Amino acid sequence: MNNKLFWKISLVFLLIIIAIGSIYIYLAAFTSRTYFEEANQKLNSSIAEHTVKEVTPLVNGEVDTNAIQEIMHSMMVINPSVEVYLLDTKGNIITYVAPYKKVKLERVSMQPIFDFVKGNNVQIVKGDDPRNPGQQKVFSAAAIKENDQITGYVYIILASEEQTSVLATLLSSYVLKLGTKTFLISLSFALVLGILTFLYLTRNLRRVIHTVSRFKEGDMTARVQANGDFYELGETFNAMADKIVNNINELKSVEKLRRELIANVSHDLRTPLSVIRGYIETLVMKDDLSPKDKERYLSIVHDSTENLSKLIEQLFEYSKLEAQEIAPEKEPFHITDLIHDIIMKFKVIADNKGVEIKLDAPQDLPMVFADIGLVERAISNLLDNALKYGNDHGKVLVRLTDSDDDNAVSITISDDGPGIPEGEQSFIFERYKRFDRSKSNRKGAGLGLAIVKKILEIHNQRINVFSEAGKGASFRFALPAYQS
Repeated sequence: MNNKLFWKISLVFLLIIIAIGSIYIYLAAFTSRTYFEEANQKLNSSIAEHTVKEVTPLVNGEVDTNAIQEIMHSMMVINPSVEVYLLDTKGNIITYVAPYKKVKLERVSMQPIFDFVKGNNVQIVKGDDPRNPGQQKVFSAAAIKENDQITGYVYIILASEEQTSVLATLLSSYVLKLGTKTFLISLSFALVLGILTFLYLTRNLRRVIHTVSRFKEGDMTARVQANGDFYELGETFNAMADKIVNNINELKSVEKLRRELIANVSHDLRTPLSVIRGYIETLVMKDDLSPKDKERYLSIVHDSTENLSKLIEQLFEYSKLEAQEIAPEKEPFHITDLIHDIIMKFKVIADNKGVEIKLDAPQDLPMVFADIGLVERAISNLLDNALKYGNDHGKVLVRLTDSDDDNAVSITISDDGPGIPEGEQSFIFERYKRFDRSKSNRKGAGLGLAIVKKILEIHNQRINVFSEAGKGASFRFALPAYQS
């Protein structure tokens, strides 16, 4: 279990519950205060009216001080929490009875008094507190009438400053106790809820962690079977695992090919070097060689040097193509003219074998759009391959066709050799894959067709081989026609 994640989740729940608890305490305190004020006003709503009935505060517009003081002091003895004020019709304070004589207002707002006297109040009505400007408190009020004329009002504050202070102290104590209980309950609830939520939310995460651990320990088949909130995480890990496995397999394949390449290169370099060394040592050590033998030996050394140079050139060329260091510089050109030039280059080799190279191309063939140098290299490799594996005194055919549907020119190079076994045709373009074709003395370095494939790949084209046993082999590819 991830302790950090557990405590984070628990802390979040705790904060949420504390916030809810704080809101609850505030609402409880506010509701309690409102309830007390409303109950206080409802229970004492008639106190001012009874006061007016018991005494006539104003006689001929003058204050009857003795009568008022007696009633007011009696009321203070019975209920010391009230504050009694005598107002004129405009709200000015004429006289009052309040502890410590700390009245700060000379006039109060009359609108709440009018609303209260009308008696149709559904909710509590609050008026100005003369001792605390800016504060509103519940009150009781009654009009003083003389000859059916209102001459003033009795205005009684039902919650005096002292009562408010005591109430605030009690409320603070109540809130503190309630807050402490709420915090402890919230903490316990948060821990329990945090544990349950953590276990619920992380059940799929634990599966992912377990699978990742298996994968880390070498189980490359480990895959996440996750759903719900961690579905995307599971799918992402599975995709990553598949890619890692594929990369590992590719690295193994590359390592295998690297070993094969080193072995083949070592063999192919060793053969011409051994031949060159052997014949040169013979020429140096034997002084009695005839001019004819010397000429033959030097010719063999020359041919071996050419083969060695060709092999090294192919290695460099393939390495550049493999590393994508060669970018095609495309241009329009006539493929027929290029193939004529290539055939002329191979004429001497073909004549020595008695092989006829024939070109079959229509007159109205469109230009192609490609890298002329790379295309020349690809066709040269295919012609060299055809001459190498074709029969002596046979024929090599180069056929060009215009493919209107694909907007391309198709090039096919065919020989009349022994053909390529069907099971080997899918591997023939791999580097250092060489097949006997019944002529082991004519094996090449195995890079020629691999270079052709790479050249066509950077032109976004494919090469195909068609062959039957004893009927030769044909290699076909296409180049895009130039769109003027």
